[in-house]
Amino acid sequence: MSDRDCRILLLNPPHTAIGSRVPDDHLPPLGLLAIGGPLLDAGFDVELLDAEFGPLKQDEIVARIVRAAPRVVMTGHSGSSSAHATVATLAELIKAALPETLIVYGGVFPTFHCREVLERCPAIDFVVRGEGERTATRLALAIAAGARPGDAALAAIEGIAYRCRGQVVVTRRPLPIENLDDYRVGWELIDHTRYSYWGGRRAVVVQFSRGCPYLCSYCGQRAFWVRWRHRDPVRFAAELARLHREHGVEVINFADELPTGSRAAWQAFLEALIAEDVKLTLVGSTRAGDIVRDADILHLYRRGGVVRFLLGIETYDESTLHGIRKDTSTAMDREAIRLLRDHGIISMATYVVGFEEERDGHYWASLKQLLRYDPDQIQLLYLTPHRWTSYFASVAHREVVQPDTRLWDYKHQVLATRHVPAWRVLLWVKFIEAAMQLRPRALARTFLSTDPEFRHGMRWYVRMGRRVWLREVAEFFLGKAARHTGVALADFAEVPQRDSRACCNMPARGVVPQS
Repeated sequence: MSDRDCRILLLNPPHTAIGSRVPDDHLPPLGLLAIGGPLLDAGFDVELLDAEFGPLKQDEIVARIVRAAPRVVMTGHSGSSSAHATVATLAELIKAALPETLIVYGGVFPTFHCREVLERCPAIDFVVRGEGERTATRLALAIAAGARPGDAALAAIEGIAYRCRGQVVVTRRPLPIENLDDYRVGWELIDHTRYSYWGGRRAVVVQFSRGCPYLCSYCGQRAFWVRWRHRDPVRFAAELARLHREHGVEVINFADELPTGSRAAWQAFLEALIAEDVKLTLVGSTRAGDIVRDADILHLYRRGGVVRFLLGIETYDESTLHGIRKDTSTAMDREAIRLLRDHGIISMATYVVGFEEERDGHYWASLKQLLRYDPDQIQLLYLTPHRWTSYFASVAHREVVQPDTRLWDYKHQVLATRHVPAWRVLLWVKFIEAAMQLRPRALARTFLSTDPEFRHGMRWYVRMGRRVWLREVAEFFLGKAARHTGVALADFAEVPQRDSRACCNMPARGVVPQS
């Protein structure tokens, strides 16, 4: 079988999370496009089926795949944990319709739970663990050459897992990709006119860097990406400029955990993008400490097109910040927000609730602290545990109140709190969000700002945020409410019990934000 005879379909499954279903905008699936580019360059016939549009029903997804008749279906989702149940169901349906088609599954969840995925999902043939560009291409080449489980050709591919004679085989983990520029994103697989963000503006998702050097206990980025690396700043700026000139892309949404990790590299990128002289809107996430560090070059952020940065504030309590190894302080968070505002950059603060010992007074204190921070936008998230994080062990005894893992999307309460019932947690969360977004300062920035980009970003977020707010309340009271199950997280049937770090050769210490 030649490479061209091995037709590959990349499937982006529909996601049930509120963040995927409420907005009118859709962003392209960067992870699948990132493996699509190398597969195309290796000579494969590659097609993308993005089932987020619609979203497509399961029978329509299967019907389209049957018509395409691929030799291999490769699937995965950025919302890896909450999308897993959907992926598992689709794999069964695809395999029933096309028994000879091989199904390859990648992403954060299957990386850390590779053994359990293969043991519990017989329709899935291979798991790609960690970075997919190099591994998925090597696997596809082996399949095209006729390799089968048991062959040395498969056992020699680092970073995969598969079944052989009823046993799960997990190959060695590969070293991280040294030069991210060795692999290109397959932008030609999408119609750019279909993808938008920031209120209907044509958009893409990109990565300037991968990984994070910090050890926040609730996050798994360090374990997944191993170490922080970045692309060539000048080449990366040129790619964004080309996307604007050739495809009309206006908004660049950074998927990086920490794009500003290197001041020198980030400054070189901003200067190169400014030199390209293209009008782009840049949005992403970073750490408050990097904003404070870069106080003297924040004017370059704004000139380069940075309009909003999300800052993970997490909590007002210094002891909790220390306990989760956040490596920040409330004073630094407040200063970062002030600096961003001084340079016309919207600050979005994410704030986590759901810690076990929270009482009503903690929520009131949280609101007062958030008012002192004075962020432009606020997003409250629920503590969501993942077994591959070091934080998991500290909450494994807590009761699961949301047994549907499709709702483990940070917008639904997952774990019971000891002193506040779930319905009152919801009321506090919705009250804090409304109080923050309706306070006079926020309203003035939304409707009276003289900066058109700032004003557009604020108004767009208010429109979308209102819909998300109402959706969360409706879902809670109309059938998806958190409820007592009497089951501890450690015993929860949907959470794999084996130590997945050992399965996937992950470092013993690790962290997570990619779900």
